[in-house]
Amino acid sequence: MMNTVWFQYASVYCPHHVGHYLGMDTHDTPRVPRNVSLQPGMIITIEPGLYIPHGDKLAPQDYHGIGIRIEDDVLITDEGFEVLTAECPKQATDIEKILTGNIGGNMWAW
Repeated sequence: MMNTVWFQYASVYCPHHVGHYLGMDTHDTPRVPRNVSLQPGMIITIEPGLYIPHGDKLAPQDYHGIGIRIEDDVLITDEGFEVLTAECPKQATDIEKILTGNIGGNMWAW
């Protein structure tokens, strides 16, 4: 019973999978089954997200309508993996700097 409850919460607050394959057109891989083993040369995205619906009875009112997703694109290599988006900002302070324009003369100077 407990697993069912947690699965229901997960489907409400994270209504998408936490990752998927990436193709030439980002989402052109829906026919690749999720049970295919990862192989060198494949690229996947890891994108956990949290979305609090309006009117949610469990989350505090201040969080209603908020959604956030942090994404990394990962190349599977012979040796393991390489995070292709490792240099992209993911910390709240770095993202806030970009959104407010407080990053100086270089857009990538976080």
